[in-house]
Amino acid sequence: MIFAAEKRCEMNVKKTERTPKAPKGNPYMGFLWGILIVLLLNGLIFPKIAEQQIVETDYGTFIEKVDSGQVKDVAIESNRIYFTTEENDKTVVYQTGEANDPRLVERLLNADSPNENHKIAFNQIVPRENSPLLNFILMWILPGLIFYIIWRQASKSIQARMGAGGNFLSFGNSGAKIYAESDIKTTFADVAGQDEAKETLKEIVDFLHNPGKYAEIGATLPKGALLVGPPGTGKTLIARAVAGEAKVPFFALSGSEFVQMFVGMGAAKVRDLFKQANEKAPCIIFIDEIDAIGKRRDTAMGNDEREQTLNQLLTEMDGFDGRKGVVILAATNRPESLDKALLRPGRFDRRVQMELPDLEGRKAILAVHLKKVKHEAIDMDIVARATAGSSGAELANIVNEAALRAVRMGRQSVTTPDLEESVETVLAGAQKKNAVLSATEKKLVAYHEIGHALVAAMQTHSAPVHKITIIPRTSGALGYTMQVDSGEHFLLSKDDLFNRIVTLTGGRSAEEVMFGTVTTGASNDIEQATKLARAMVTRYGMSDKYDMMGLETVNNAYLGGDTSLACSADTAADIDKEVLLVIKQAHQKAKDIISTHQGLMHRAASFLIEKETITGDEFMKIVGGTLS
Repeated sequence: MIFAAEKRCEMNVKKTERTPKAPKGNPYMGFLWGILIVLLLNGLIFPKIAEQQIVETDYGTFIEKVDSGQVKDVAIESNRIYFTTEENDKTVVYQTGEANDPRLVERLLNADSPNENHKIAFNQIVPRENSPLLNFILMWILPGLIFYIIWRQASKSIQARMGAGGNFLSFGNSGAKIYAESDIKTTFADVAGQDEAKETLKEIVDFLHNPGKYAEIGATLPKGALLVGPPGTGKTLIARAVAGEAKVPFFALSGSEFVQMFVGMGAAKVRDLFKQANEKAPCIIFIDEIDAIGKRRDTAMGNDEREQTLNQLLTEMDGFDGRKGVVILAATNRPESLDKALLRPGRFDRRVQMELPDLEGRKAILAVHLKKVKHEAIDMDIVARATAGSSGAELANIVNEAALRAVRMGRQSVTTPDLEESVETVLAGAQKKNAVLSATEKKLVAYHEIGHALVAAMQTHSAPVHKITIIPRTSGALGYTMQVDSGEHFLLSKDDLFNRIVTLTGGRSAEEVMFGTVTTGASNDIEQATKLARAMVTRYGMSDKYDMMGLETVNNAYLGGDTSLACSADTAADIDKEVLLVIKQAHQKAKDIISTHQGLMHRAASFLIEKETITGDEFMKIVGGTLS
């Protein structure tokens, strides 16, 4: 107790392999390219040609040229004026903006011109409007046709690249990752710490291998098995191991992949999944996080798509023939939220519990993962005892952290100290080497941690102290005291739980007795002590006032265990009083222990301040008087 990627090959399992044909030419592409070329010419080339033939000028220059008789003719169009002059035996066309000049017509009538009649020819060009039909075609029909051609060509190109297994715009495709029997390399030898679960699933593997001996007696293959347990216990791993042992195709997908935007698409995916499975039978279907579609139906569900998907799944599980060898495995962390119809016999016939590993299970898991790294002789017992409550995924992470630490330290193999340090890194965070505590803070932290350790050592029914440190960690802890039980405990008595609360209050008690003050360092201790005392009163029946009355229920036991009271408001207020009484009694007991052994507190704290980290053996020597 502490106070403070293999690459998966996705493929469709087919009996014949066909080379995909090259996509045929699209008849619309020529038309599309023609339109793009015309637009390019119109936007880039034609304006450049026009810019080379027409010269831009200002209105004043235009008037000067009119008055001097250089202008031959004038054309007025919208807000632009175009006029022509003769310069060096060359005709030049100018354009200028139209100014609101009321004397313009008079100037043009009276001005001289290089023409023979000495008059400037001018006219107003009336803009030509398109017909309504042409405007409709240009504004609506043509853009729509262009976008349709682009979308059609793009979708065909994507489907051609994805090949026969692509599901772009294929709303009914299940999207399952399909592994051939040769692709699954995982076996039961890769799964450790779950012996009971393996025994249950081995029967399914044997049925797939030898269906005859079961058919003789009239037994049928279980249609489904539900894998239930906390995160990281190996539910997905053991499902792959079943497929690897059975050597049959393996369909793997998540429950969230069935949840779609449009109503009916999830149900279509379920139908497609079972259709493919029946074609590849015998095979295994694995649906991870099935609670995404299998939640209990009620009047407040409010999601027609999810309900239709669940209904389709129930229908398909009833409809397929179990004798073909199609087995459905599903995993969830929230079994209490699943629909009762999904759990009845004939659908998910078996419920396989994947619990956190015990002491021997943790040793086996560590041994499996240590095979993948170079290591020296490892004390499995001490590492397994220090990781009580850890899942298989956390143990794998601990081994990997130990290997990384060995590389940082310049070694080529993992040692037991590497594993011990990696346990602390995973549970409490890495050491904060740049965090420098003041002398006063360091002294307070040292006495706080020695308070925990001393209270634990002076009590019976308490786990031995394994390590004490005042080196800050990235989790926010300025120090911690680690206790490691000598064995596995499946039952805890009232004295065991009360003594744990006493140990939790030992840090704050040391601050009060030795310094006459309190600090924020006990925040995590207070949280754990309150939670444990409340459980004693409301769930474990360890209160004299409420006897064996259940006052609290646990929700999502595998995902943190949120609790909710099942009593009246008056009783809830009395529960708070009972919890406070338990904590006060434990707090007073811790202060009495520390007050009685103040000299021992000074010696142990001084030694800890000097060393910063001490072992449980060194601490017990100080307690026994053999180390000063």
